[in-house]
Amino acid sequence: MGFRSFLHRITAPHPSGPSPNGNCKMVFVVNHNLKMGKGKIAAQVGHGAVLATMKAGEKKPMYLEKWLASGQKKVCVKGTDAAHLLDLQTSAERGGILTTLVHDAGHTQIPSGSLTVLALGPHVDDILDEITGELKLL
Repeated sequence: MGFRSFLHRITAPHPSGPSPNGNCKMVFVVNHNLKMGKGKIAAQVGHGAVLATMKAGEKKPMYLEKWLASGQKKVCVKGTDAAHLLDLQTSAERGGILTTLVHDAGHTQIPSGSLTVLALGPHVDDILDEITGELKLL
């Protein structure tokens, strides 16, 4: 742990809010229609993980704390296309799950603005499985 992280940990207020009941994970739904290379997928999922972590720290800090304390489980699955990712986002938001969309800047393989990844969570494993459990692993 770096010095800045140490200072933040001892000076930041303790997270508050409802505590999740069960183990937490993040799920990343990758837009399989874009035919991204492995490195591109890794970069886009990385963007999603960072953005989802920051959002959780602001909106659901107890879920973030539970996820961090339990090993930061992450699962990557295949989504059909952008419309599929948006449908999943709608379902997740109805269930109170944090969602984060990742759009590409267009510097390399795919057009600017393409929806590459939907990040879900961190949230309770079983609840995320209700939405993404039938999708194939990446």
